[in-house]
Amino acid sequence: MKFSGKNVLVTGASRGIGAEICRVLAGYGLKVWINYRSKPEIADALMKEIIANGGEAAVVKFDATNEAEFIEAINLIVQSDGELSYLVNNAGITNDKLALRMKLEDFTNVIDANLTSAFIGSREALKVMSKKRFGAVVNVASIVGEMGNAGQVNYSASKGGMIAMSKSFAKEAASRNVRFNCVTPGFIATDMTEVLSEEVKKSYTDAVALKRFGTPNDVAQGVAFLLSDASSYITGDVLKINGGLYM
Repeated sequence: MKFSGKNVLVTGASRGIGAEICRVLAGYGLKVWINYRSKPEIADALMKEIIANGGEAAVVKFDATNEAEFIEAINLIVQSDGELSYLVNNAGITNDKLALRMKLEDFTNVIDANLTSAFIGSREALKVMSKKRFGAVVNVASIVGEMGNAGQVNYSASKGGMIAMSKSFAKEAASRNVRFNCVTPGFIATDMTEVLSEEVKKSYTDAVALKRFGTPNDVAQGVAFLLSDASSYITGDVLKINGGLYM
């Protein structure tokens, strides 16, 4: 895939899907800015891995829910590289429980971590990208933002809101040649799924048309496509990466 930009910021990037997105984008020749909030040793290890494999990477610490910190980080990137070409809003949390037992704090914390952080990043990225009249943002949403899920009222709301927000950003940004899209992963094999019993894993995969979990690389390649020149005529869209669980 070809990229006209030269760098990308990935939030929540030090592990899991975020880390794989960094590896893949670095492999395509982009300088990757690895965001982390805590545990610098994990982010540093990822940076060293990417550099050892011939890529270019740097780490940047900030809390994606903190407006001032997010703005400062983007300013740092622009001062360093002269631009911010791409943004992947991947940072997020879960706090699952049935709605009847969910406190307002449980709801708002997930909204802030998942949706508000993506709004801050999208807004600030658009400001920077508009100056060069070029850029692309991919927001990592979720299948539950499309279909809902029991026990995840807060998470579903945050990811569904991310999808609607991305479409609105896409309409506002199109005249500036800046694109906004989403990916919506389904069941993806991560550290969290590794601890599940084989019986539970089978119950999940039985519901998937392709009869398997996806991989972080499946998500990362989808993100790469939506950032790349190959998708230059795609904006305001949602790429489902769920193996046919929800069509």
